[in-house]
Amino acid sequence: MSEALLLVDIQNDYFTNGAMELVGMEGAADKAAALLDRFRKRSLPIYHVQHIAVQPGATFFRPDTEGAETHASVRPLENEPVVVKHLPNSFRETDLLSRCREDGIENLTICGAMSHMCIDATTRAAFDLGFGCTVVENACATRNLSFNDREVRAADVHGAFMAALALVYARVVSLQAYTADNV
Repeated sequence: MSEALLLVDIQNDYFTNGAMELVGMEGAADKAAALLDRFRKRSLPIYHVQHIAVQPGATFFRPDTEGAETHASVRPLENEPVVVKHLPNSFRETDLLSRCREDGIENLTICGAMSHMCIDATTRAAFDLGFGCTVVENACATRNLSFNDREVRAADVHGAFMAALALVYARVVSLQAYTADNV
């Protein structure tokens, strides 16, 4: 079975001093970089997903800004495709599905940001399209949210979404578990 790595929205705006700083993004990016290195060493397919915000009033990932650029820790090599998206689901209105089909991909290893938005939407879509999915949860990050005047900590947001994905949509593992399983 052919496997590919999908790095979703690991972009400068999500890091310290970015326009939408996430909790734990540096650590998640370090783990994503380790995954990227594993896939490169094994010459397995890699897809970088870059969100470019085109809606009026966007405050981050604006076109032609440093914040929208892929973070240096996971910068694509010349031969690694970059899929540009404008919506949370990396498959919607992009060529990601056709690229995966052309490459014979059956399983996707997914990491990036934000856990509760683009990782969730992309993983569910991938599952619905028939891919086997693995989410490396500690290579993902999110932020604090609020609901009904209550602050929801990033760790709780992340945990809730990973728990939901793990029920049906994906195998959700840490980088350590992923590495142990994929020697």
